[in-house]
Amino acid sequence: MVTRIAVLGATGYTALELLKLLRRHPEVEIVALTSRQESRPHISEVHSELRGALDLHLEPLDVEMLVGKVDVAFSCLPHAASAECVKPLVDNGVKVVDFSADYRLNNVAVYEQWYGVTHPDPDRIGKVPYGLPELFREQITGSSLIANPGCYPTSAILPLAPLVKHGIIESTGIIIDSKSGVTGAGRNPKLPFHYPECNESIKAYGVGTHRHAPEISQFVTMSGEENAEVIFTPHLVPMNRGILSTCYLQPSKGSTVADAIDVLHTTYKDEPFIRVTSNPPETRAVRHTNFVDLHVAQSGDRLVVLSCIDNLIKGASGAAVQNFNLMCGYEETTALL
Repeated sequence: MVTRIAVLGATGYTALELLKLLRRHPEVEIVALTSRQESRPHISEVHSELRGALDLHLEPLDVEMLVGKVDVAFSCLPHAASAECVKPLVDNGVKVVDFSADYRLNNVAVYEQWYGVTHPDPDRIGKVPYGLPELFREQITGSSLIANPGCYPTSAILPLAPLVKHGIIESTGIIIDSKSGVTGAGRNPKLPFHYPECNESIKAYGVGTHRHAPEISQFVTMSGEENAEVIFTPHLVPMNRGILSTCYLQPSKGSTVADAIDVLHTTYKDEPFIRVTSNPPETRAVRHTNFVDLHVAQSGDRLVVLSCIDNLIKGASGAAVQNFNLMCGYEETTALL
């Protein structure tokens, strides 16, 4: 039976990528697209790439209307606004993949500290599977609600978690230097992301204050026996898409580059979207794909782990489809390879 899909907040970049992937899915019918705007534009007026491919208008978000009409909703709404809609949907039997940060953190106080809002659905905090199938496949499979990971955390947690788990690196002194394309900032106009402001330049932002830092720390900590000490600094680079994260790590006593490579190979040998590369990865090699490219090197007494993803695919919409497939019992790679 075909799964009926709604996309909430369908005007952004991640929503566009999601719709392009879902159109390739043989078991999906997209039946509803919503927007918080009052007008009802045709989807092709918002995303010209979908002209002639999808005949739907954007509708005002009405949770009661969606119940009974859809089987699964992908929520591309901002934090707090997302949970307000997710709660009644899940309570009424609609499965949800949530793109926001509303269900990623396991502590309500930490969420409210970093996001500056009262959580609309606090009783579910700490009970929602985190949407990295490579690490949490068993919890994701068959679940009714998935917290889709942040893009930067995806690029950092996937290489770091197994290295911490197997004692290859110390949990303290982890430095993550990440660089992202401009689409990571979303589609709504903001001055720092206008072309003349960001072209031919690179800059750090959110230094010491970026909201993805506690998300990275939480899941790296969960992989080991000690609290992870993470310094995370993101940078904006003048390209449309892609993330390159460079992680500087203190190896545990006796651990070598070969040990780190062996752990990554062993952990991810059966994973369809993880590639451990012999050369440093580059963003163009993962562009428009759900792949994660990982590489390990040494610099002085530090291990250097590099990780590359497409921020809009494996960092958002591709991961969401991967999670959707597991939720609904479809082959995990459907529409992604």
